[in-house]
Amino acid sequence: MNTPNTINCLVVDDEPLAAKLLTRHINQFAQLHLVATCENALEAFDLLQKESIDLLFLDIQMPGIDGLKFARSLQSPPSIIFTTAYRDYAVESYELDVVDYLLKPITIDRFLKSITKYLGQINSGRTPNHFQEVIADHEEPFMYVNTNRKFVKVVFSEVLYVESLKDYVKIHLPDQHILTKEKISEFEQKLPDFFLRIHRSYIVNINQITAYTMHDVEINDQEIPIGVSYKKEVMKYLRGNNNAFLT
Repeated sequence: MNTPNTINCLVVDDEPLAAKLLTRHINQFAQLHLVATCENALEAFDLLQKESIDLLFLDIQMPGIDGLKFARSLQSPPSIIFTTAYRDYAVESYELDVVDYLLKPITIDRFLKSITKYLGQINSGRTPNHFQEVIADHEEPFMYVNTNRKFVKVVFSEVLYVESLKDYVKIHLPDQHILTKEKISEFEQKLPDFFLRIHRSYIVNINQITAYTMHDVEINDQEIPIGVSYKKEVMKYLRGNNNAFLT
């Protein structure tokens, strides 16, 4: 049974083994729902008239209408990830503003990067189909974070702070921690402007700060250090927003 946050997927590929591999990848993610697989563009076109599809995995070289021509023919296409064994179509495919271009055979790691990129586009406002309504209905802005091959919703205002652990970030919430594989510098770009980088290893939610000194900020009973190279900008920011810390 689909939930409102389900990402409806369609695979269009005339190679059974390639379609089977994509199906296996899709089924590993709780938020992804495979609506159907089609062997050609005509089958896919008929299905798109009947079903709400958010994400289309589209092979390029197919009999009849190829994937590029099919993508151009769609007036209101879903988000598209091209899948192909050939590098030659990369430039032409990106002119269609697709999410990604996957080379076969598609590994689970590369597949995960594509899904993460797709979710990033959702969070930035490039939102397909029913996702636009789902996000619009929420008063609190949020993002989906991948953890253990499951995408978990994180409401920005509930985040206390973010901690870097080498190639991972640990998102500290009031009642739990979420670990996701991403560098903190990349994760920082996805956060709203009420988050502040105070250390090479820490980003804090300024609305959660309960006290600060020249050396650290406090969030509840947790002391978080201010890095030497960040101190000047952090102090300038905090002192310029003193009203935010008055109760």
